[in-house]
Amino acid sequence: MSTNNENVEVAKLQQEIIKYVGLNPDHIIFDFSEKENIFKLSLITVNPTHEQSFLYHATKGIDKIDALKKMSQYVLEFRKNEDSYTLQWMQHGAGELHTSYFRANDMYQALDKFYYGRDMASYKIFSIYLNPIS
Repeated sequence: MSTNNENVEVAKLQQEIIKYVGLNPDHIIFDFSEKENIFKLSLITVNPTHEQSFLYHATKGIDKIDALKKMSQYVLEFRKNEDSYTLQWMQHGAGELHTSYFRANDMYQALDKFYYGRDMASYKIFSIYLNPIS
């Protein structure tokens, strides 16, 4: 695939994922990295209320398009396969309690999504709980 066609496909898949997630495009970050010919895509969301970013999900692929297709499939199917968790947390020194919601296989994965890209010592988790199935 030519670079121009690849860029168009990447843009289309990103727009599809943004639509599925249902957030403002300004609050979604597609973070690609490459290591040993494997592309990793970390989809990050930014909460506009408290301006904190969280890992939504990460996928790997043989190229950006493959990683995006896997992310798109995840976004379409995750509600069927993962539980919903609520975390109540505070950033040290901020003095304000926040509530955030995560989809994950277990509470440890929810915590990994919360702590993605941040210093664990800078945050205090007050509670984490599995939400009832709706």
